[in-house]
Amino acid sequence: MTQLEPPPHGWRTFVWLWSSQAVSVIGGALSAFAFNIYLTQTRYPLPEQKPELAAALSLTALAFMATAIFGAPIAGAVADRFDRRRIMLTCDVIGGLTSIGCAALLALSTPPLWLLIALMAIIGLTSTFHGSAFDTSYATLVPRERLPRANGMMQTIWSLSGLAAPALAASIIALPALARHGGGPAWLAGLRDGVPLALVIDGVTFLLAALVLTRLAIPRPNVAAGPAAPHTTPARRTLRDDVRLGWTFILQRPPLLHLLLTFAGINLLTNGLGVLEPLLVKFTLKPDWQARDLSFEQAFAALTIAHSAGGVLGGLLISTWGGLRRARVLGVLIPMILSGAALFGVGTGSTLPLTATFAVLMGLMLPAMNAHSQSIWQSRVPAHLQGRVFSVRRLIAQFTAPISSALAGILAARYAPGGIIAVSGALIVLLSAAQLLNPALRHVEDADDPALQPA
Repeated sequence: MTQLEPPPHGWRTFVWLWSSQAVSVIGGALSAFAFNIYLTQTRYPLPEQKPELAAALSLTALAFMATAIFGAPIAGAVADRFDRRRIMLTCDVIGGLTSIGCAALLALSTPPLWLLIALMAIIGLTSTFHGSAFDTSYATLVPRERLPRANGMMQTIWSLSGLAAPALAASIIALPALARHGGGPAWLAGLRDGVPLALVIDGVTFLLAALVLTRLAIPRPNVAAGPAAPHTTPARRTLRDDVRLGWTFILQRPPLLHLLLTFAGINLLTNGLGVLEPLLVKFTLKPDWQARDLSFEQAFAALTIAHSAGGVLGGLLISTWGGLRRARVLGVLIPMILSGAALFGVGTGSTLPLTATFAVLMGLMLPAMNAHSQSIWQSRVPAHLQGRVFSVRRLIAQFTAPISSALAGILAARYAPGGIIAVSGALIVLLSAAQLLNPALRHVEDADDPALQPA
């Protein structure tokens, strides 16, 4: 299997890349939290608006995920054909300008829902091009034996962003009200809330990440090396050939396909949480957080922070430990089972502290699950094919995510969000436990399996 040798200072470059993108990820989490607050508290604040709120949460999430997922195969082929650093830089600039433009819309008017959906679609598309280039870039910078640690650091970014963003976003959103009561600047006091400020900060973090990328050198794999589309040469290959190659690579390797289908099932059961959790806090947990003299923003932030705190702990653990060296599929399935049990607890919890405790346990499992999965893929796929293969991998694993968000919106309009979450958790436990008995998954790391040799 052909692999690109990391450059001498590859780890140092990775740390710079990781640090710059960490800032951008935190900015993205900040704006995502603020956008949810805008929909739940500003756009649709009344209890009788629950169906409209569920639809808005579902449609905006669906727009983001649909473009991110179904654009993935093309994004992966582009990442393997062109300079990955420039792809990331371009996406960061587009993301920054889009966030700042969205901030201006919210500050100056009440934009129609279709426009917000369109903006989410643009952000989703840029995120998948950025993600395809980013995921394949750091695999060329880091030695194979350090990939589990690097993947743990990547998981820590996402968890840390969820830990820091809610409290920071809640503080920023409250700034205009504080300015009105405390004689602050007129421009700040004139804002309805601080949601536009959070979006501007997100835009600035995108632009800062782009600035750092201008100073980094990221290897570009030799696209002429290793397997190519049948009967084609690198000069003759079309974009369609490259997309087809990603599909062929995975479909000819049943163990990897079984792993992907497992994640597709899990994503069907979990991606609706972005729709259900705000509703869980707003309606199911409302008596408890009101009794504790908390606002919706504070209660929602507490639940989000709890989930992310578990993720940070899990990310630090996997970064320090480095993960399993063998039988890494167990590092995927066992945390998956435990996260399903914790999700059941989130759905059945009747108080904010109890629900938050289960959220911590759920977050604790995710970094190990994702880092072990990423390590399996990085060790099985040649570096020059990772853009094409990983993008198809993302499509197969996540094609159920838009379905999940749509179903969550439909079900939440009729049923209690806690019950939907609890059923999802129970199904995750059953699905994940069944995969422990799946003979195909036992061969997912078997280097002697002829199905895992280069095509």
